[in-house]
Amino acid sequence: MGDRDSEDLVYDAELRLHNDVLRRAYEIGPEDRVLDIGCGAGQTTRDAARLASDGWALGVDISKEMIERARSLAEAEGVRNVTFECADVEIHRFSTERFDLAISRFGTMFFRDPIAAFSNIAQWVRPAGRLLMMVWQGHERNEWSVSIERALAPTVGSPVPAPTAPDPFSLADPATVQRILNTAGFTHITFADVHE
Repeated sequence: MGDRDSEDLVYDAELRLHNDVLRRAYEIGPEDRVLDIGCGAGQTTRDAARLASDGWALGVDISKEMIERARSLAEAEGVRNVTFECADVEIHRFSTERFDLAISRFGTMFFRDPIAAFSNIAQWVRPAGRLLMMVWQGHERNEWSVSIERALAPTVGSPVPAPTAPDPFSLADPATVQRILNTAGFTHITFADVHE
């Protein structure tokens, strides 16, 4: 087993309880067509494809390396009703098919323009379809984030580095998410706290 395989297994194991919550919430039917946004190495896409046994799942991610890894893992696991595309959801034009469900596990918080991205997603989900996403709650509610911040805290007198990455907590505030999704065309928005 290579280093990449070990990393995938560790990450998937770390998120096992979160994945259990997602699988229960999906309510994927056997003929559903599922879009997985920010699929990474494709665990959630493969899970969705297995649930949509007579349908199919499409995983998209902006990382070419992750998409290649996702394809490799799907092939190794024999999951045939799944495809992967390297795509930026903010601007990507999907096929003429519409999706019954769009899902995302920690992938939607990094959009540069969330209204544009969610508006694009809304165009490709059928009128009675759903969007189900898991995002991080606020920084202070995540032990892992607080621990990292403390470990990397500058010592007295050292310069404070400026943030260089997108904010993983950009969708932590329900009011912000409600506004973004309403503007993008989504309705009947509900929230559920997950503590795992």
